[in-house]
Amino acid sequence: METTKVAILGASGYTGMELVRLLLAHPRAQITAATSRANAGKRIDEVFPRFARLAGSELSFMEPEMAAVAESGAEIAFLALPHGAAAAYATELLARGIRVIDLSADFRLREASVYEEFYNEPHPAPDLLQTAVYGLPEVYSEAITSAKLVASPGCYPTSILIPLIPLLREELVDPATIIANSLSGVSGAGRKADLSLLYVECNESVRAYGLPKHRHLSEIEQELSFAAGKNVTLTFIPHLIPVNSGICTTTTATLQGTAEEVEEALRATYQDSSFVRLLGRGKSPDTKNVTRTNFIDVGWEFDERTGRLILLSAEDNLGKGAASQAIQSFNLMTGLPDTTGLATV
Repeated sequence: METTKVAILGASGYTGMELVRLLLAHPRAQITAATSRANAGKRIDEVFPRFARLAGSELSFMEPEMAAVAESGAEIAFLALPHGAAAAYATELLARGIRVIDLSADFRLREASVYEEFYNEPHPAPDLLQTAVYGLPEVYSEAITSAKLVASPGCYPTSILIPLIPLLREELVDPATIIANSLSGVSGAGRKADLSLLYVECNESVRAYGLPKHRHLSEIEQELSFAAGKNVTLTFIPHLIPVNSGICTTTTATLQGTAEEVEEALRATYQDSSFVRLLGRGKSPDTKNVTRTNFIDVGWEFDERTGRLILLSAEDNLGKGAASQAIQSFNLMTGLPDTTGLATV
């Protein structure tokens, strides 16, 4: 069976580790390079004993040297790196003919000025912004198939965009009234030493953060504006909750159509989707049903008293919000069914 050789840059972080887990088991992928400055020279199964005896786990981590990555034969590279750090590697990899799936925020936005506004620094590779494809397979599958650079969406945006995009396209909600509240597990902050992320600081506590302009708001508004055909500005309130992974999002907006039209629009858009599970009206998604999967569960309800539609979604921030969604794009890029290596529950 023919396989595609892949590289993972930043393979020892939480998202990188999830990429390693999924790609080691992927029937049509072979990891030929995995970079980690902190673990260079150590085997994957030494750093992550859980992967011991899996084929490919004997591979050693290497320094992030793109010449060596190219020499490994990698055809597609996954970049699980912080924003600002990924762009330089992507530029060099693309110049070497290696296709890139970037899980950072470096190529999600179309405008360098918006990146600078939200990330407080000039964009490191503005010439590539117009060539990148936003990696939301349910919306951009055709473009992803032939893309050389895929910008995989953020975890919060995925949970908000999937339920809202079909409704904005059909003008079923008032875009000026959108409010999104999201709750995320601690792994969403990355694998780093940070006082605010210590167990004692997070356990038995819930707090909002990143107000009033969380960085993900930039790509959320960009993609919702594309769907609505006009500028969309919304209120987004993220919260940290004491679980390892998972995102639960509740989005509300004034309904302009009917509850029946909402259901029709969602089902028309996602009835053939591999990973969007529509639970129906009055159903509330639960993160325990989506963690360690690529599924996003969606429910909805209409509040007749306020005239507001309530959209509910749940996903794994490391899965559909990061690693497994990137692999869904990888499958499309290599001509495979998008479920390959991902159809697990």
